[in-house]
Amino acid sequence: MTGGAAGSLVEVRLLDGPNLYFPRPAAKVTLDISALLELDLGQAQRFAADVGLTRSRPGPVDSAFRQRFAARAVAHLVRRLALAGGVRRLAVRSRPGTEVTELVVAYPWRNSARAEMLADGVAAVLDAVGSEGGSGVATVLEQAAERLSRTPPGSAPELIRPRIPVVAVTGTNGKTTTSRMLGFIAQRTGLSVGWSSTDGVYLNGELVEAGDYSGPSGAGQVLRQPGVQLAVTETARGGILRRGVGVAWNDVSVVTNISADHLGVGGIETLDQLAEVKAVITRITRPSGWCVLNGDDPRTFAMRLGTKARVWVFTLDPNSPAARAVIDDGGRVTTVIDGWVSVLQPGSDPLPVVPVTDVGMTLAGLSRVNIENTLAVTSAALAIGLSAEDVADGLRAFDPGEDNPGRMNVWTVPVPGGDGEDRGGEISVVIDLAHNEAGLQALIEIARGIKPPEARLLLGVGTAGDRTDDVFVTLGEIAALAADVVEIVHKDEYLRGRPMAELGALIKEGAEHAGTTVVREHAGEVDGLASLVGQARDGDVVAVMTHQDRAQVDSWLVEHGGRRDAVADLRRKVQRAAPGRG
Repeated sequence: MTGGAAGSLVEVRLLDGPNLYFPRPAAKVTLDISALLELDLGQAQRFAADVGLTRSRPGPVDSAFRQRFAARAVAHLVRRLALAGGVRRLAVRSRPGTEVTELVVAYPWRNSARAEMLADGVAAVLDAVGSEGGSGVATVLEQAAERLSRTPPGSAPELIRPRIPVVAVTGTNGKTTTSRMLGFIAQRTGLSVGWSSTDGVYLNGELVEAGDYSGPSGAGQVLRQPGVQLAVTETARGGILRRGVGVAWNDVSVVTNISADHLGVGGIETLDQLAEVKAVITRITRPSGWCVLNGDDPRTFAMRLGTKARVWVFTLDPNSPAARAVIDDGGRVTTVIDGWVSVLQPGSDPLPVVPVTDVGMTLAGLSRVNIENTLAVTSAALAIGLSAEDVADGLRAFDPGEDNPGRMNVWTVPVPGGDGEDRGGEISVVIDLAHNEAGLQALIEIARGIKPPEARLLLGVGTAGDRTDDVFVTLGEIAALAADVVEIVHKDEYLRGRPMAELGALIKEGAEHAGTTVVREHAGEVDGLASLVGQARDGDVVAVMTHQDRAQVDSWLVEHGGRRDAVADLRRKVQRAAPGRG
């Protein structure tokens, strides 16, 4: 719940599941500590004495020393009030808020009413600090303790304790693809599989509920499906921050990667902070389970240090330091050896699973990110007990167009004036949910990989408005450096309160850095696609960052004679783009 009342209390949020602060339900309380920061030294020392904090060194007014004193003092205040509510020992963690005058304190909760009353009591004491220099703190603290002791317990957290195996998938890019592939493979073995993602909740491949279910509600929906035997849950940053993880534990956790996305939102300003959020699912993996980590991403690989589970890394380099370290510690590694997806474990020869080029999702071995996703899926599938043969069969059968809509989908579209049969009268269209810089670079990698040397790349660039300005500028730079034609394709339903003209100007600024002037902007993705296709010549490649209009984009392509590429089509295009490859 959010606060909003005047005074020191900014927000109270009861997190129902494991979260950034604790591996169990916790209250997250955001406080305005301006009054504490502004007290003179004597008043600050008196406050410390009132809350029972001895040997304090408050430091100068508004200093970093004072901020750290305030964090310690407020944590002590929380424990002192909790004691009045019957809690003898309460774990409290604190960290700076989004503003220099804010402090976030968190503590586990079992009773909602008392957890909220504890937050109210802390805020009341801090409000007293701002009144007459804190002279009435002791009295207000006593009154808050009395109110807390009389407060009925309230409801308990609605935390799900799963009775079936759960695989939790997180990361910046590749979550949905990995979740879909794993669910697909497990379903082919005869298991009844439920999975949740940004597209909805599915049971055995059938859509149960459409919408973004990458948060805790998705996990709950999956586990409530009748007859489900395996749950695969996509776990996004936002859900972890707003409500916590939807289950008490998982059997396998998968972290695909950590790269810049949504920084500056929800108090997450840096990649290290983002990694800390994503690592929540690894900390609740059962000790008997497996933590599947990207060994080529230092922040992801470092998560092995915070889990009690066994470690299984995936890496493109079988001789990487990460691979050697994990093998030495008794873990497992999935990698590529002589073109084969292979598994390494201590005391055994490599286990070849499937040739990379047999996996349609790798786009004939062209897509590095989808090779990584394939390695992650192989690791997780084997970790839940599927056989190498079943994994290979599922990877071969997974169709990147039909089974993974909106993610690196490649189409062949006839060019106006062409007969649709002659390859010279066709263009390629690549559609992907490339929502950040890393996603755009992966999209460009595919587009270039299927583009004949003499052809052009026409690129539609744009993303949702809840990114920082520098993200839009960087998208413009990347696009302009890579493409022959760049147009802005806005997401008019995902502006997130920002003017479309402002976002367009930032992308144009980035393109100007690379010497390109962007002329055309489109409010929606279909209009942008139509414009780029209308300019394309025989052999050209059109690539569009999609988000909101995937279904309409697919319909437009079908209406204009487009067809999804099969694996054989992709191999042909790769070979045409670079003879001798593919």
